Amino acid sequence: MLKPIPHLLKALTVCFITIGLVACNSDSEETIIEEDSIVVDDSSSDSDTTTETIVEVDPFNFESGALVSSITTETCTLSNGDEASCYRIDIAGAPSNYEISSFCPKNITSTADEAGIWFDGSGEVYDITGDFILSLPTLYNDSNWKLYDESTGLVNITDTEESCEGAARPDVEEQYQNHCVECSIDYVNGGISASFLIPITPIAAAQTINVGRVNIGLALNGVELAAPAPVDAILSAYTIAAFDDCAGHINLNEGYHYHGEAGCSQTQIQSDGHSAMMGYALDGYGIFGMLDDTNTEPTDLDSCRGHTDETRGYHYHAASVSENMFIGCFRGEIALTEDETGPR
Repeated sequence: MLKPIPHLLKALTVCFITIGLVACNSDSEETIIEEDSIVVDDSSSDSDTTTETIVEVDPFNFESGALVSSITTETCTLSNGDEASCYRIDIAGAPSNYEISSFCPKNITSTADEAGIWFDGSGEVYDITGDFILSLPTLYNDSNWKLYDESTGLVNITDTEESCEGAARPDVEEQYQNHCVECSIDYVNGGISASFLIPITPIAAAQTINVGRVNIGLALNGVELAAPAPVDAILSAYTIAAFDDCAGHINLNEGYHYHGEAGCSQTQIQSDGHSAMMGYALDGYGIFGMLDDTNTEPTDLDSCRGHTDETRGYHYHAASVSENMFIGCFRGEIALTEDETGPR
């Protein structure tokens, strides 16, 4: 059984609920809240009380097969220097709920059904069809683009582990320029597991923390949520680092990982029409899809792409896949690894 975490709150009365247990406030008034959440009731004022729902990380949200070991609890140091209780979560590094699909088109007549997608942060998502390959000189206003053999119409694809290693990195080797880059999950033995240390109870930071080039968090299906793809470096080498239709791709260092939220990782459906949950950010706040059941995006998101409601507390909504990002910044404190001394 998972251990509850001690919460030290001055002048606060905390009520929390787990399965089959309801705690009461200092006036013996029963407080009913969502499972695995904490309600902080600031009773220091007789005339003005405010209630904030804080939803803890729930290990049961992860899909079967998403993890390679049981989640454990350990003490961690946060980016503000405080100690906290964190979950150690080891993901499989491959999606547990679907098979990885195609990346690059085989020739200049290939259709959208035969390949994946490309996005460069410009606000567009492109189906990597044969016509897309032909359009690259116009799209990027550079006649040096030619990802295919004119005599055969075949697309230049990195179809070996050696070519994957030479091309699926920011400093693309010269012989793999003008290639569509794809790697097989077989090159990394079916996936590269990754370990995450995440605060069990999210703690709002005094100032937002820049995302930078660090990974954002983890999806509930066992896939890493990566930092924005280095699009400028990719395009400067006349390559297209193709994504599958789920906005994921593979390299030999990280294995399969996401650079955008295309819906494949939204596994926790919400009963109230809210967008489905797809993962957790490194600060412990949940990440949900961009659109709700009516295909509407929230209008009150902050700069980190987060807002608060009574059911989920503070949480994020992932950006459109076309933006090459998930969230704008971290709203909460994040756990530091052993070799870190400050915010990532």
